Amino acid sequence: MSALKSNPRLSAWQGWTAVLLLPAAVAFGTPRDWPRWLFMWLLALAIFAACKWLTWRRMPMPDVPIWRQACYLFAWPGLDNRTFFATAPIPARNRPRLREWIFACAKSLLGVFIFWEVSSWIPRRHILLLGWLGMVGLILTLHFGAFHLLSCGWRTLGIQARPLMNNPPAAVSVSEFWSKRWNAAFRDVTHRFVFRPLIKRCSPRFAALGGFLVSGLVHEMVISVPAGGGYGGPTLFFLIQAAALLFERTPMGQALGLGQGWRGWVFTMSILAAPIYWLFHPPFVLNVVVPFMDFLGAGGSP
Repeated sequence: MSALKSNPRLSAWQGWTAVLLLPAAVAFGTPRDWPRWLFMWLLALAIFAACKWLTWRRMPMPDVPIWRQACYLFAWPGLDNRTFFATAPIPARNRPRLREWIFACAKSLLGVFIFWEVSSWIPRRHILLLGWLGMVGLILTLHFGAFHLLSCGWRTLGIQARPLMNNPPAAVSVSEFWSKRWNAAFRDVTHRFVFRPLIKRCSPRFAALGGFLVSGLVHEMVISVPAGGGYGGPTLFFLIQAAALLFERTPMGQALGLGQGWRGWVFTMSILAAPIYWLFHPPFVLNVVVPFMDFLGAGGSP
């Protein structure tokens, strides 16, 4: 540790080895005859584990008990270790009440119902619709449901683990959606390791553009690479988000009422929905999502 501190260049790269090596090991080490959906999950897990290690390695906390550090590494999907390790007591208003527990359970059950039951109502000739239903079911089950339940559990125990999803449909601006409401884990790590370093060297506009570009490239790895096609779609999707975010802050965007009220909400939902086909493109749906559903027995018989 002292050697790292004495060498700023080495210290700057501390923790990045896993980010470079883990995804590469999966990308080049996974047998080509393995299912693409398994390759996707392994690659996503490798990227997540690398980011988790990066956040923990760059901020060692020797005063935090080992059991709590292990819980952060292996039992919480968030990437904000500073908050998770905070010792200040949680305000009573932030502790989950019964209705929040019920809401989190309901989202999980709804996701399971959509993934296994509703998908079985869709004829196989509408295979893209089948795959989209599967994705909606998975996102509801995991990101909105199971991860919310984990948040409730940790906050009940007095650990500050805020929900990763913060009512995304309520966003009235593209900025609010990506910075405060959608997937706080990914937002935390990109803001800390991409946006903040860039803003020291360039304007906020270019820093924001860089953050969205990195998001696009990460999603290319998790979506396009396992699918074997659709390259460029996820990157284009996130560049459109960056352009929309910058536009809503311009004088013209403000004059149009973007970033607030119903106009901001309509613009935000439109800019998210219109290019979503490029993010979750057909090669991903057909080559990854639907085979994964078939493996789990969802969507009826192949």
